[in-house]
Amino acid sequence: MVMAATGSELNRKRRIGVLLICSMSLLIVGLDITIINVALPSLGHDFHASLAGLQWTVDAYTLVLASLLMVSGSTADRLGRRRTFVIGLVTFTAASGLCSLAPNLDTLIAFRMIQAVGGSMLNPVAMSIITNTFTNARERAQAIGVWAAVVGLSMSLGPVIGGLLVSSVGWRSIFWINIPIGLAAIVLALRFIPESRAPVARPVDVPGQALVILLLSTLTFGIIEAPSHGWASGMIVGVFAAAAASLAGLIVWERRVEVPLIDLRFFTSVPFASAAGVAIAAFASLGGFLFLNTLYLQDVRGLSPLHAGIDTLPMAAMILIFPPLAGRIVGRRGGRIPLTIAGVGLTTGCLMLVGLSATTSYAWLLTAYAIFGIGFGFVNAPITQASVSGMPRAQAGVASGIAATSRQVGQTLGVAIAGSLVAGSVSGTSVAHGFAQATHTAWWLLASCGVVILVLGRVMTTRWAAGTARRAAEALNPEALA
Repeated sequence: MVMAATGSELNRKRRIGVLLICSMSLLIVGLDITIINVALPSLGHDFHASLAGLQWTVDAYTLVLASLLMVSGSTADRLGRRRTFVIGLVTFTAASGLCSLAPNLDTLIAFRMIQAVGGSMLNPVAMSIITNTFTNARERAQAIGVWAAVVGLSMSLGPVIGGLLVSSVGWRSIFWINIPIGLAAIVLALRFIPESRAPVARPVDVPGQALVILLLSTLTFGIIEAPSHGWASGMIVGVFAAAAASLAGLIVWERRVEVPLIDLRFFTSVPFASAAGVAIAAFASLGGFLFLNTLYLQDVRGLSPLHAGIDTLPMAAMILIFPPLAGRIVGRRGGRIPLTIAGVGLTTGCLMLVGLSATTSYAWLLTAYAIFGIGFGFVNAPITQASVSGMPRAQAGVASGIAATSRQVGQTLGVAIAGSLVAGSVSGTSVAHGFAQATHTAWWLLASCGVVILVLGRVMTTRWAAGTARRAAEALNPEALA
């Protein structure tokens, strides 16, 4: 009995250690998404960057993440999750050092893309490791709640830490923070994470991966560059046509190939498909929110990077506090309540900024930030749970890869669309003149993302939706349901 208890305790500690290591990887990837925003004005001044250049500084990273997350998830299932995870950590850590040395904006964007290649091997693989380590449904839900809390931690710490570093040392220092965390995670992963892989190896769907990259890159390029080239210009029309053709080709190909990159049968599960839609909407709202507010606080209100980061603390605190609560609610009551709170919070927070001006009171701003943070704090746990719950454990990497891709697609589109909506009203390398008024349309659009979450949150938590999830899981793998 004592030996059994001791073995059980060792297994519990090992599971906790695995969760900690996976959370460390999530922390640095999440930090790098949000920490860059507070450095954008400094980057713009040093490199004389246009608004489109600043958009690419953010979106080059999220675009590569979105393009590669799915193949990284399936590759980890095939070649080994720990091996893929460690390679990702090494690549991400090394590229972070290169970013800090970038001599110009184009080089920085290129290094950010390499950084994202490493990052693409971390988040979906970490979730797959967690899913296969915590086999008890209740423990898995609690672990996902912790994972979601780390998302909140990275999102909340990014602007504040970034503001402190940029104000005291300079923008290059925001990349240094990844290096010690990455090195520690590499050592711990090699020691504590057991190797695991799916029972059946999945071949790489090269045509499908190429079509995904073409789709996301052409769509993002068209949105960001359209204000400077003209929405009706031949180049932009051609780029959007290429995006549409890529989407059509992807759907046709994935239905025909024996082992697709994106198994479209996942999307016959209404909770899974809705979770992907909620992730896109939530992270589009977040991406646009951070991008617009960073430029507004520093270039319009004249705040230092540190003060701008401090002003986002109400949002950061809410994002940090509420994910564990959301995880507990999801584990006991399901996702409807958290998604309702998320939709209301994100919609209200964005609507409060529709009338933004250069003299908007700080009390109003901070209240809007806090409400937005409450909304976002409740969104990650339910969409994460819905994306993996009931799915075959052998395909956990693919399922979590699609969910993670949806987040990055949303983040990419949020920055691209929000920036493009204001680009026509600002000129040169300065965004200060007329910027606040130019954001009004963008805030209406970001508020609509909250409405989408409300609708999908209701749909995905019905009994009918649960039935579609069971049928999808049976179709995917009737003998290995999670």
